[in-house]
Amino acid sequence: MDEIQGEIREECGVFGVYSSENRTVAHTVYYGLFALQHRGQESCGIAVAYADKIMYHKGMGLVPEVFTAERLEELPEGDIAIGHVRYSTTGASQLLNAQPVVFTGKCGKMALAHNGNLVNAKQLRDGLIKDNAVFQTTIDSEVMAVLINSLSDGDILKGVMRACPRFKGAYALVIMTADKLIAVRDPYGIRPLCIGRADDDVIVASESCALDAVGADFVRDVEPGEIVVIDSGGIRSFKMDGIPQESRMCIFEYVYFARPDSVMDGCSVYTARRQAGRLLAKYCGVDADIVAGVPDSANVAARAYSEESGIPFAEALAKNRYVGRTFIQPDQRQRENSLTVKMNAMRANISGKRLIIIDDSIVRGTTMRRIISMLRKAGASEVHVRICSPKIVHPCRLGIDFQSYSQLIGANRTEEEISELIGADSVRYLPAELLVQSCKECRLGFCLGCFTGEGPFKADGAEADKLKLE
Repeated sequence: MDEIQGEIREECGVFGVYSSENRTVAHTVYYGLFALQHRGQESCGIAVAYADKIMYHKGMGLVPEVFTAERLEELPEGDIAIGHVRYSTTGASQLLNAQPVVFTGKCGKMALAHNGNLVNAKQLRDGLIKDNAVFQTTIDSEVMAVLINSLSDGDILKGVMRACPRFKGAYALVIMTADKLIAVRDPYGIRPLCIGRADDDVIVASESCALDAVGADFVRDVEPGEIVVIDSGGIRSFKMDGIPQESRMCIFEYVYFARPDSVMDGCSVYTARRQAGRLLAKYCGVDADIVAGVPDSANVAARAYSEESGIPFAEALAKNRYVGRTFIQPDQRQRENSLTVKMNAMRANISGKRLIIIDDSIVRGTTMRRIISMLRKAGASEVHVRICSPKIVHPCRLGIDFQSYSQLIGANRTEEEISELIGADSVRYLPAELLVQSCKECRLGFCLGCFTGEGPFKADGAEADKLKLE
């Protein structure tokens, strides 16, 4: 188990606002990022456009830690601002790589924030360096910004339209110039992005919960392959060439990443998780005394499992609400220490009981193994694990932080072998077709690459061998 460390880390979150007047737009972005904090806890940043200039601040840590009241007041009034919360899939976890990326280019002052991951970033970067480009960070987001600028001829929309066909991977972008806010979603729609309105202001955000946080009304989702330009002329929509007929929204957004109060591409995250819990009880049931969820992302499914099975729901784990998510910690020792501070078993509820513990996924297995050990020490007589998604058997290169087979406990193991490794009495997973059924309200198709290997971008032979060797 030495190489099976930690648990999955999250996506990034992006947020942008175009205001009809000069005001403290940084405050709007602050509340939007606060609502998206679950998508990244390593670093955050806000950039504000004012008087043909851009001022920004970035820092390591949570939104309220980086943006104190004093720091927010230092950001100027303006009419456009973007923000970002980050965890690292490409580029090290350090301040240098925090977003938004801010620079001066052919279009003047620009800023870009990115959720997702490019699979051809190295090739693009090497090509740009040959053309004398200079990079300050190790993130693929800077590669995108530099390529857009180099192809723009002074017109930001032209740069975006020319650069996007060269990007291979997942991306939801917010881009800001002195007079424009631009939202872009990749041709497969892998990463979510939506548009809202608050009076005369236009808001762009990774999830609808961020619109709610700033009092904005949901307008619509950005479509796969769509480029939305927001400026003094209103909202204009452009489509990329060659958009695939079948979209591939990352289904992990519904399984785990998104907040349950968000609605993405027509599907309520809460409803999808409830349905997954019901289907799990129907097809993967087991006799037990109580059902419990791993807080917080699995509680919705656990209650639905209880309702469908008739087995009472009870809290098995008490959570310290003041500790961040364990897997977001960059260092493994920090992750493990955080878990013991974060959770404790509810001995009064589980002692002598046969327990079903519901979770959204098992990736590396370390966290679940420690949870089961904790539950047994508290007196649980049996611990059966039920997972609201299929077994993860392939790495993801599109923005989820499991990028080699060695990181995946399920890559080459049966359910029985996994059960033995993590110390459970049994482990069962929701089949892929039932997971898709639970998200049937979504208007898009799904990327199931980590479950089935059938993602939108195939690894070539050398790259596939490297993933296995790692």
